[in-house]
Amino acid sequence: MHKTNINEKYAKFSEQWSPRVIAEANGQYVKLAKVEGEFVWHAHADEDEIFIVYKGKLMIDMHDQAWI
Repeated sequence: MHKTNINEKYAKFSEQWSPRVIAEANGQYVKLAKVEGEFVWHAHADEDEIFIVYKGKLMIDMHDQAWI
């Protein structure tokens, strides 16, 4: 199994809302993104997503609830 250093990958870019593929697991991409401010809600009908906050805080508003 190949190890990925998240600190190194995180330091390689500064653009906001521009995810980078940093690994692949079981045919799924693991992406890293820097985010700031509001992003327009959208959906991926044929995909599942997981959000892991590496630094800071992420608030996700769902249609009927908020996740912090």
